[in-house]
Amino acid sequence: MSLPWTADLGDGTYRNPVLASDWSDPDVIRVGDDYYLTASSFGRVPGLPLLHSRDLVNWSLVGHALERLEPAEAFAVPRHDCGVWAPALRHHDGRFWIFWGDPDHGVFQINAPDITGPWSSPHLLKAGKGLIDACPLWDEETGEAYLVHAWAKSRSGVKNRLTGHRMSPDGRELLDEGRTVVDGDRLPGWFTLEGPKLYRRDGWYWILAPAGGVTTGWQGAFRAREFFGPYEERVVLAQGRTEINGPHQGAWVTGATGDGDWFLHFQERGAYGRVVHLQPLRWDDDGWPVVGADGEPVLVHPKPALPARAATPPVEAPASDDDFPGGRFGPQWQWTANPRPGWTHPHPGDGLRLACLRTADAHDLRLLPGVLVQRLPAETFTVTVGLSLESTEHGAKAGLAVLGDAFSWIGLERGADGSVTLVHRFAETGAPHERDAAAPRPAPGGHAVLRIEVAPGARCRFAADTGDGFRPSGQVFAATPWRWVGALLGLFATAPPGGEGAAGTAAFATFRTTA
Repeated sequence: MSLPWTADLGDGTYRNPVLASDWSDPDVIRVGDDYYLTASSFGRVPGLPLLHSRDLVNWSLVGHALERLEPAEAFAVPRHDCGVWAPALRHHDGRFWIFWGDPDHGVFQINAPDITGPWSSPHLLKAGKGLIDACPLWDEETGEAYLVHAWAKSRSGVKNRLTGHRMSPDGRELLDEGRTVVDGDRLPGWFTLEGPKLYRRDGWYWILAPAGGVTTGWQGAFRAREFFGPYEERVVLAQGRTEINGPHQGAWVTGATGDGDWFLHFQERGAYGRVVHLQPLRWDDDGWPVVGADGEPVLVHPKPALPARAATPPVEAPASDDDFPGGRFGPQWQWTANPRPGWTHPHPGDGLRLACLRTADAHDLRLLPGVLVQRLPAETFTVTVGLSLESTEHGAKAGLAVLGDAFSWIGLERGADGSVTLVHRFAETGAPHERDAAAPRPAPGGHAVLRIEVAPGARCRFAADTGDGFRPSGQVFAATPWRWVGALLGLFATAPPGGEGAAGTAAFATFRTTA
């Protein structure tokens, strides 16, 4: 079995991106010899993914910190671009902490004694509209605690500024009304200043923050002797002569051996979302960070050094395959809204049984809360999954989808005469209803193996095997992102509304993504 993407080149070097999927707005910390990463999860559930690495290059997904989105009623239906924006991960006083801004509700905080939990319930630290990208700092030199956050103009009318607060050491309340610590409008040429990460080094307060927008922006560094400023600024990473557009918004982390620092940031890549790059970081004679190769991104570089006697980590990437053991799905999967009981049917064997959820919105996957999704795992890959439509309900259907602001899916549908057909449908951006992408064809026994081949540019070719070998279906579909979220792979099962009782299930088996 081949991984769709690996960053470790096997010769002591790595290539970027180190995470070729949509791990948007990454934040990273080191605790001992271990590195941990979290990222934006927006409106998907569970939220706040948790990744682990020993070398900043090979990563595994170990779980999520947020079981449900709050307030729960707001996320009973899909809100793809809302929810968890740009979290900050920290380790303080023997606990892991995550702060994030929800643009519609405010700044939240959770904490846990271990990265795997148990995580506390979300605590609303600061209520309000447009409060995003929150990051705490516990100042070990003074004993004070602080918080900085940015603003979303779409909710607050405010942008391009960073606000700072004094915070109680327990992270439960803010101790003042807040003050602007950096005003981007006062900096010539700076716009869309956001995503701050707060640090203390060599007697300076540091705010690492991006500007210029997700596609074309750059990474800034700000420093001051006092938390509330005044801050001086410098651009420390930009595209320059490279092909890495908009390199910014990430995290500074010290290496486990103490002989090097690193910076992880994202690159916005359309339907693939925001992939994660790893850059070396050094400090110049004036005490400023220099990221990458003199401020430009690197594509290939020696890996971070490992501690003495540390075993070489295996070459790996976050899982995308799934055999669904015991009828359960792996941590790479998320729902498009807060889940409800009965959406899955665990059982002793392998394979996933999704309930065919009764809905009037089956014509538009973008509206369905019960779609099980995961990120596109690489630029080019092939995904296959087996599907059996067990529901006998007329109009029941299930399938494999590429889901974004436009979507396309291939799967099975039960007819009025009880027969099952293979169907392939799509909807353009803004279109309220799906329509056929190819003519239906019989699916004897109600079973098919579904396949999508993804080529550069997220161009998707659909095919299916209904017992006579794989046959292509429809035209090439160009996947699209949401506004802030990359396209997603999805599994779903639906039934028409109004029927009596349960509508049966659809069984998915052996989900595979290969290079």
